[in-house]
Amino acid sequence: MYRKSKWKCGYNLVVLGHGNNEKSVPQLLIRDLKFEKSLAKLMFSPDQENHPSKAPVKYGELIVLGYNGSLPNGDRGRRKSRFALFKRPKANGVKPSTVHIACTPQAAKAISNKDQHSISYTLSRAQTVVVEYTHDSNTDMFQIGRSTESPIDFVVTDTVPGSQSNSDTQSVQSTISRFACRIICERNPPFTARIYAAGFDSSKNIFLGEKAAKWKTSDGQMDGLTTNGVLVMHPRNGFTEDSKPGVWREISVCGNVFSLRETRSAQQRGKMVENETNQLQDGSLIDLCGATLLWRTAEGLSRTPTVKHLEALRQEINAARPQCPVGFNTLAFPSMKRKDVVDEKQPWVYLNCGHVHGYHNWGNKEERDGKDRECPMCRSVGPYVPLWLGCEAGFYVDAGPPTHAFSPCGHVCSEKTTAYWSQIPLPHGTHTFHAACPFCAHQLAGEQGYIRLIFQGPLD
Repeated sequence: MYRKSKWKCGYNLVVLGHGNNEKSVPQLLIRDLKFEKSLAKLMFSPDQENHPSKAPVKYGELIVLGYNGSLPNGDRGRRKSRFALFKRPKANGVKPSTVHIACTPQAAKAISNKDQHSISYTLSRAQTVVVEYTHDSNTDMFQIGRSTESPIDFVVTDTVPGSQSNSDTQSVQSTISRFACRIICERNPPFTARIYAAGFDSSKNIFLGEKAAKWKTSDGQMDGLTTNGVLVMHPRNGFTEDSKPGVWREISVCGNVFSLRETRSAQQRGKMVENETNQLQDGSLIDLCGATLLWRTAEGLSRTPTVKHLEALRQEINAARPQCPVGFNTLAFPSMKRKDVVDEKQPWVYLNCGHVHGYHNWGNKEERDGKDRECPMCRSVGPYVPLWLGCEAGFYVDAGPPTHAFSPCGHVCSEKTTAYWSQIPLPHGTHTFHAACPFCAHQLAGEQGYIRLIFQGPLD
């Protein structure tokens, strides 16, 4: 037998009796949409909280996958988990101008030493093509890479799944280029953003050496690829509840689109894809071979849940007083400021069935291997992990309640958000792909890669 307990907060938690009957399985049901409507005022972007007329124009934001709202040791300067691209006070964009063909290395060096941007294509020891770039008053340029030199606007380091400190990533030999890519944004509406492989160094140069893949285009221009490449995937149907994964492509130094090489650093380029462009759209993924970035447009972010919205959902679920079926203690998600510290009231879940408990030693038998535990509710055996709220709002495709969790990491978010990321193949290594949790970068496991959470309500 069971009885239902209802609260004004909008959750309907079913109190469990005995037995394994499906009808007696406790479920977290959303029955009251008034709460969602009351949160509408929290659904505007941070820019809208101020005076929109005075706010600078935002082109969009880059968010690094694998971090739950900030870097492990906190965001500092140009090294952070999220980077906003704003219209610059003065345009700093560049565009190709003069092409110097059949230069000797000495002549190429002389041209490159000019106080202007250039790209050098080394064809042989005796021949280099240099393309000079001139100022473009209609665009802003932003550069991303591993280097901490001044030309880099957004410093990105290799993402280590589940890393708890920056020291976890420093032992890894980086595969991210020092000057990985550049994004060019139009200063006038619709503020189109385009991505290009490679970035200009402190001398305002890009050098493609003899071993780099490069070629002459049909119109006589030069183009090339960086060593490990810059890959881009545009989702179908935008970044919404109806989003579907697109096809991964490689972007050249000049912004042309190609199919993937056989391996990440192969000499032979893929086939050119004529009907696709390097224009970024809301939800585009950019992979730098060691870190993957999510591009969110300003318009897309205005429809995305804010941190305030996620905090309200956290308080809402805690107000429903979910309970551990074994210890009968009330469970609560810790505050977002303590998102990496296991709390005494932390909810835990059995990943094979989705039953939510507090931490206890029931079913922790010595003969069981590793983290596998037996669920006291349904006797299924599997991993038993703490639940963590997904705090990076930019990863959410909708504003739904936190009813599902990724497996095996236990990060919690909306059902449609887990469904979306579980079907996205993210580059891994030099030629493999797998789905991963956007909040910690752990490779997903299980049939779906996520589970529905089953909470129990209080007995009083």
